[in-house]
Amino acid sequence: MNAESLRLQQNASKKIPLEQWGPYLSERQWGTVREDYSHHGDAWRYFPFEQSHCRSYIWGEDGLAGISDYFQNLCFSVGFWNGHDKVLKERMFGLVNFEGNHGEDVKELYYYLDNTPTHYYMEYLYKYPHKAFPYEKLREENRKRSRHEPEYELLDTGIFDKDEYFDCHITYAKNNSTDIFIKIQVTNRGSHAADCTVLPTLWFYNRWQTEKKFRKPTIILKDEKHVRATHERIGAYNLYFQKADNLMFTENETNQKLVSGKEHRSIYTKDAINDAVINGKNLHLVKKRKHGTKFSPVYKLHLKAGESKEIYLRLVDSAPADPFPSQFKQLFVTRKKEADAFYDEILTTPKNSDIRSIQRQALAGLLWSKQYYHYDVEKWLSSGDGITEPGDGKKWGRNHDWKHLKNQDIISMPDKWEFPWYAAWDLAFQCIPLAMVDPTFAKNQLLLIMREWYMKPDGQLPAYEWNFSDVNPPVQAWAALEVFKIEKQYTGQGDLVFLKKAFHKLLINFTWWINRKDPNGNNMFEGGFLGLDNIGVFNRSAPLNDSMHLEQADGTAWMGMYALNLLDMALEIAMHDPSFEDAATKFFEQFVLIAEAINHHGMWNEEDEFFYDTLSISGSAPIQLRIQSIVGLTSLFAVSIIRKEMMEKLDDFSKRISWFENYRKKNNLFWPNEEHGERDRTLVSLLPRERLEALLKRVLNEDEFLSDNGIRALSKYYEKNPYTVHIAGIDHTIQYDPGDSTSDFFGGNSNWRGPVWIPMNYLIIRSIRRYGRFYGDSLKVEFPTGSGEKYNLKEVANKLTERLSRMFLKDEEGKRPCFGEYHEFYTRPGNEHLVLFNEYFHGDSGKGLGASHQTGWTALIAELIERAGK
Repeated sequence: MNAESLRLQQNASKKIPLEQWGPYLSERQWGTVREDYSHHGDAWRYFPFEQSHCRSYIWGEDGLAGISDYFQNLCFSVGFWNGHDKVLKERMFGLVNFEGNHGEDVKELYYYLDNTPTHYYMEYLYKYPHKAFPYEKLREENRKRSRHEPEYELLDTGIFDKDEYFDCHITYAKNNSTDIFIKIQVTNRGSHAADCTVLPTLWFYNRWQTEKKFRKPTIILKDEKHVRATHERIGAYNLYFQKADNLMFTENETNQKLVSGKEHRSIYTKDAINDAVINGKNLHLVKKRKHGTKFSPVYKLHLKAGESKEIYLRLVDSAPADPFPSQFKQLFVTRKKEADAFYDEILTTPKNSDIRSIQRQALAGLLWSKQYYHYDVEKWLSSGDGITEPGDGKKWGRNHDWKHLKNQDIISMPDKWEFPWYAAWDLAFQCIPLAMVDPTFAKNQLLLIMREWYMKPDGQLPAYEWNFSDVNPPVQAWAALEVFKIEKQYTGQGDLVFLKKAFHKLLINFTWWINRKDPNGNNMFEGGFLGLDNIGVFNRSAPLNDSMHLEQADGTAWMGMYALNLLDMALEIAMHDPSFEDAATKFFEQFVLIAEAINHHGMWNEEDEFFYDTLSISGSAPIQLRIQSIVGLTSLFAVSIIRKEMMEKLDDFSKRISWFENYRKKNNLFWPNEEHGERDRTLVSLLPRERLEALLKRVLNEDEFLSDNGIRALSKYYEKNPYTVHIAGIDHTIQYDPGDSTSDFFGGNSNWRGPVWIPMNYLIIRSIRRYGRFYGDSLKVEFPTGSGEKYNLKEVANKLTERLSRMFLKDEEGKRPCFGEYHEFYTRPGNEHLVLFNEYFHGDSGKGLGASHQTGWTALIAELIERAGK
């Protein structure tokens, strides 16, 4: 077993299976719901980027390439200054929702290069321009653009055209869990000399401003290369560093004069170091001070063209006699080799290949996206932040019915800038690739969101902090099963205790769905947008008038999948614990009823051979919303293969299913697709074989769903044939829209009307592969439709994986489709290996769109590649 795997094994036995130090610092705390104390929920305006350098946070911290302990008491990150900017580059800049023509978006170039689950080795790259960062130009140009135009990006400004920038590499190598060596390497990529000021920064999260019980911690100067940080909860840590040009101390406290106009009793505010470096304001006082809660050694680097310089630091909870022994640099080499050995054991793709690099960077981004998340809704609703007192608008506004929610955990985030908050279904997808590298953490994450300080007493899971009451698809049972199987595949043993814990909590959530989202009691479910922001011809989360009711094909299919997943979980557990056998029977019968509803109660259209949402209108015939989208394809996801040994061992289950089948068939009642194949396996699915083939004919049609880079979320047919429906005197229209969103649904920063989404493709591919395992060569389909070339479904799944992978792989000219028109920058020497994992991808070109660092669910590509290879 390699060194990293041994460390993971040791951590798995801990009560909290976490490393004490990791990349737990957010990349954006400003503009979040948690920091919004306005009376009417205006998070973006209440705490803007312009105040992030001078105003302390209440619920967490942020920084660039930062780390913290797992309660975020003490934080470390790196700041830079090019001599031109008006503020230090201490955190990432981006447009807020109303500034971008497609919503909020980070406007920086940074890359997660490497990481291991224990964070004993981490590598990060930030690209910083020589010239003044174009903050206003980015704002102005994006404000000018309409929703029908692309976003104006940092590379569009021309600031990187002549390579006039610094490559800032930040690397962490742990000696042990509480002893961390840090290397900051700055390289001048330009053809002329340039200056860069580097500020490694150590500071305390300011809990003392709102929690009087917390004793104020302190960082004190011990000598010119050493400070000691002391905190009542974590004890003392020493930061050792090489000789700096200046040493600067201040306090992590709000500059009240700038923020609220009130006089502040001290000059030592959060922005004092910023002002001292940039404007020379109070420079002698900041340099003279020997203590504080925020500290930076300041390095003024002059770099010739192509030159690199390195700065080393060490953060440790002991006091070594020699902080930098003669061989300390070798630790970075050792930890890098250990990281390579760890991934060599997990990944089967060729070493040093482009596809292996893609997997490594996808998994690195996933691990870099762990974040400390703190939010006590009851406390937040009833308190102020020292600037604004609580009012009725806030007390009865956003999330007021989630007072039980008290989160303070390390959570895998979708994107630590654009989405620095968890989302229920994102987290489920994220746990799949996480299970490849750290199944213990993946299991912990799935169970965490079901705990009583997350799940509502009635069983609802929190969606995301902008509105915990929104409804995401119920994919937690599916994710739990996948994590169980992945761990069993890698270790040879599945964790039944985990499966039981998840099952018990999911029973509560399943009951919530049955009671709350099936108002007519006919097993046809609703749920609103269900994570697919603008997929509907109208906003599916908007309330309809009293005479209308929307029954959703995807809501119903998701519940069919949910019932089947719980059936599979119960069967797996029942093989070892017969008390779960009855539960398996219950969920099989529930699945039958849902399958009957989606197949026989008006959602399937025989002419189109597709599933549609149905709008019921009082006094009128129901209207099928005939939109061929991912909504109708969710019916593919509910498929299971029951093994022969399960049917033989679980005698009561077998007898009950046999009786139920005979009863329903005898009384001419619906019976779902159930086929018996080789080795006496039983296929159970929502789709009869002929409907599966009909759907696949559309899915694999290049004029409809199939693109060069995966499956589109909406058929390309609507590019020339927009769909319009007339409801209550209003025409609603939907058209194929392969790029950024042109609608304003849910903020307008995500688009489901044509782009390729990795998580949906993952589910489609996994389902097709499962059908393929059952049917083998007895079922072959054309790929692409109309080509005359037929393949079995396992081969189709591999071909779809190849198309998805194509977005990230270099073509013959060294270009990656995911970079679109910016390929020139990414084919320059030194940039060829870089990859970004966007939120979604253009339905025709494969260009990455939306959040640029969503190595949450987009990291699924690493697992897809691995599975196709095997």
